Amino acid sequence: MKERNTLLINQSTIKELLDIADFNNLVHQTFQGLGDGTVINPTKLTLDLGETGGYPPYEGFMNAMPAYIGSQDIAGSKWVGGFLGERKAAGLPYITGMILLINPHLGTFTAALEGAYITNMRTGAQTANALRYLLKKPTVTIGIYGAGMQASTNIRAIADLFDITELIVWNHRRSTAEAFAKKMQEHVKGVICVVDDAREASQADVLITVTPAQTPLIKAEWIKKGSIIFPLGSFQEIEDELILKADKIIVDHVEQALHRGALKKLTSEGKLSENDVFATLGELAIGKKEAGDLSQGITICIPIGTGAMDVAIAGEVYRRALEKGMGTAFDFEA
Repeated sequence: MKERNTLLINQSTIKELLDIADFNNLVHQTFQGLGDGTVINPTKLTLDLGETGGYPPYEGFMNAMPAYIGSQDIAGSKWVGGFLGERKAAGLPYITGMILLINPHLGTFTAALEGAYITNMRTGAQTANALRYLLKKPTVTIGIYGAGMQASTNIRAIADLFDITELIVWNHRRSTAEAFAKKMQEHVKGVICVVDDAREASQADVLITVTPAQTPLIKAEWIKKGSIIFPLGSFQEIEDELILKADKIIVDHVEQALHRGALKKLTSEGKLSENDVFATLGELAIGKKEAGDLSQGITICIPIGTGAMDVAIAGEVYRRALEKGMGTAFDFEA
């Protein structure tokens, strides 16, 4: 392939080249890079296309997420977003994305990859790796709120690193939760329960919220000591009181996590700052900090999502695709 050609890589090729263990390993390595400073990851930039009800009225958003990965000596950016409205009516998945890679020496575009699949898979791998750094045991019970794609990738990734002895599923539509439970049975070694009362799911060791809810699902009074909570949705899925009473708050990217999702409101009100963040997942990944004993407190962990994960994974896909002669070369300068 000519040096200035761009390799186009579709979703089916990515699925063929990487399995769930690959995603977990690449995310772990990237957390280490964030911890030791060899990964550069600016804060993501959002283009609001009506997600919050403003102008224009397209019920969507797009994020620009650039990064440089030192271990691979590669740079790139993901352009990714979610749309309801017309996209949902057309039967298209909520998430849409593309990842562009460049040679950081020359600035040439080396690859363009479908980005939604990588986004969904690395989202699950982020949670799994966070638990790698937080849990001191090989088994875990999980209460999951939501039963969509990212719920699925979270369970698949966690099951690659831990034995799930119980999975409690809550979803606003029970039929969706039941279908999800059936699909997850091959990944869960223990029992799977579908519940109608959201409180029942809160008694697991680990709580994961992956919903579009804009009002709190989980109440502070429900949470027992030793709980680890992952509010992964873009909005407010847990009560502010729960955040304020947490013993430890752990994030992947301090600036991003404080101004998005669960922590956004409290930060804007001046009730939360970077001083309230106990550690980053990068610091835990390289042993710069230790999570310690979490059994007597409440831990909130927010891997809000970084472009570094996407670029690192895309870089490995690109390398393997070159080795195997996969993908389609295209000359944009022809």
